[in-house]
Amino acid sequence: MNAEQPPAVAAPDLYDRSGKRYSLDDPRWRGEDGGPLSVGATPGLRPEQIDTAERSLWRYHAVLPVPTARRVSLGEGCTPMIPVDWAGRRVHFKLEWFNPTSSFKDRGVSVMMSHLAAHGVERVLEDSSGNGGSAVAAYAAAAGVRAKIIVPAATSAAKILQTRAHGAEIEVVSGTREEVSDEAIRQSAHIPYASHNWHPMFIQGTKTVAYEMWESLGFTAPDNVVLVAGAGSNVIGCDLAFGELLDAGQIDRRPRLFVGQPEHWATIADTLNGIDPAARGERKPTIAEGASISHPVRLPEAVEAIRRSGGAACAVPESGIYAAVRALSARGLYAEPTSSVAAAALDHFLATGEIAPDETTVVVLTGAGLKSAEKMAAVFAGQGDAAQG
Repeated sequence: MNAEQPPAVAAPDLYDRSGKRYSLDDPRWRGEDGGPLSVGATPGLRPEQIDTAERSLWRYHAVLPVPTARRVSLGEGCTPMIPVDWAGRRVHFKLEWFNPTSSFKDRGVSVMMSHLAAHGVERVLEDSSGNGGSAVAAYAAAAGVRAKIIVPAATSAAKILQTRAHGAEIEVVSGTREEVSDEAIRQSAHIPYASHNWHPMFIQGTKTVAYEMWESLGFTAPDNVVLVAGAGSNVIGCDLAFGELLDAGQIDRRPRLFVGQPEHWATIADTLNGIDPAARGERKPTIAEGASISHPVRLPEAVEAIRRSGGAACAVPESGIYAAVRALSARGLYAEPTSSVAAAALDHFLATGEIAPDETTVVVLTGAGLKSAEKMAAVFAGQGDAAQG
């Protein structure tokens, strides 16, 4: 399977892994080969093309293949990127919980929903362990589109509440994350599938986080970007945007992508590192629920993105995730356990020397701790008593 991007085309279209192309007007969400679709390459952005009057990711509309006149936006993007002292090193943290539904998923969903609404979709279906579902519910409400969200039984109550508050129909499915996805795919025969894992326009939205890094750093690329990955949409989005900027001559190198995954859900990291994921044995529940995906839809693309950047990936033990949540909170950053995997990965790659102290490093924190109240309570259980004793 070829994970490389095709040459730039005058009018972007869709293509699958076999190389077959489809019109952007085609409502399909996967290729005839059964694999995911991607959008044909678009020219990279130049600084003068940024719509500086727009305070949202739509300031980069020149590289978004959707009609801006029909956009569905709640002000997503333009999230803070703050310098933090991390073990004596200056590291930038990109705070994606400043998006409207408090996670990075809003970037992809805004672009995806804009595309779907422009094509007259009146109802959408999504399957999600939390953040993706609440984002689809919110943007569907903004677009006047009905939404049905299928969620795993273990989904955070706060995330289900948010999804329901936006008017979405909720269906709870017992079983693994893959079984939930399988149920959604069965129902997609009757309802347009707005899957954040499958839909090609979602990646077009996630790539804007990289454009923001580039703009915030004075139109230069960082040396390193550290990410958590479940399905890998941020990994692929960063690869796509930095590739566009490199092709446009706006940067002279790709940042290295460093990726962390929960230990028993590290399919991307294991594949990159030549480890058989099945060798880890039975998959165990993780506090980082948003990254518990055993079979990422875009696995070869995510692996190739890391490899192309010269980066690396690691499996993070549960103890490391707990420690990262506490370390972030001690610095005023209340990040949910899933996004804290990135901070744990940062510790790993600093310890190995793969990230040097004098390099410019950006860590993306994908979601807020307020949306994972039960998981955060588990992390800090007993600490208050210990502090008083």
